[in-house]
Amino acid sequence: MSAELHIESFLEMLSAERGAAKNTLEAYRRDLDDYSGFLAGRKRDPEQASADDIRAWLSDLSARGLAASSAARRLSAVKQLHRFLYTENIRTDDPGAALTGPKRGRPLPKVLSIKEVDVLLNTAAEGIDDEERPLTERLRVARMAALLEILYATGMRVSELVTLPRSAARPGIQVLSIRGKGGRERLVPLTDAARRATATFLELLDARKDRPSPHLFPTISESGHLTRQAFARDLKTVALRAGIEPRRVSPHVLRHAFASHLLQNGADLRSVQQLLGHADVATTQIYTHVLDERLASMVRDLHPLGDAE
Repeated sequence: MSAELHIESFLEMLSAERGAAKNTLEAYRRDLDDYSGFLAGRKRDPEQASADDIRAWLSDLSARGLAASSAARRLSAVKQLHRFLYTENIRTDDPGAALTGPKRGRPLPKVLSIKEVDVLLNTAAEGIDDEERPLTERLRVARMAALLEILYATGMRVSELVTLPRSAARPGIQVLSIRGKGGRERLVPLTDAARRATATFLELLDARKDRPSPHLFPTISESGHLTRQAFARDLKTVALRAGIEPRRVSPHVLRHAFASHLLQNGADLRSVQQLLGHADVATTQIYTHVLDERLASMVRDLHPLGDAE
């Protein structure tokens, strides 16, 4: 039986027994036709193909620049075809049974450049000192400036940030004690800029003479403090004013920027792990792309033959 008839029989089974949709069947057909064409080039067909043939086909897909996720989808179709041929007694073995798909690389975190973060921070603080503006407006600006300065200074999670107690901003404080996931506590230092921005915010907050709140960023919400959603929404507005695409900016992106910029400037991975509150350094290793880039740049710029053709 030809490869085309094998594929047709398999697709008929998918349609009749599993109710596969038309689009699904068309996608399977394209993937299996590609596989069949590759086998034909090796003078083989699905009845004769071995595990090595399938591996060679996967290598060919990679050489053609196919993404790991797409190659994994195509392999799934091929494995199902071979399982079908085995259960139908067309083959006495299943060459795809022990094969696993290409590993999908973990996506790198979205990171803003140091310059972009600087622009974002400056934009967030615009208008704080304008005494002609209503107090409510200045307070809103000062709150965002304080939030961003603290977030970029500490790399804390957004949930940790919006729930900070008022005591976290007591005069002269140099280090924040943060209770993170699993109740684990960690200490993170505050920058001068974060302390100044927080002091300005509290000065304006106290000038409004609201009822005292135990939260550093109080609101009239049910929780009594600023919500993660409200902060994220307002941050995108600041990004737009700063000329940065809002989809590239979120509280978590600022946490990534904190970690990446520390590594970029020479911090070691273990220290960054502790500051981020990661239980396992393996979680922090997603940022090693920054180290890789720095090492490549160092070799390129400092090696005596770095510029040689």
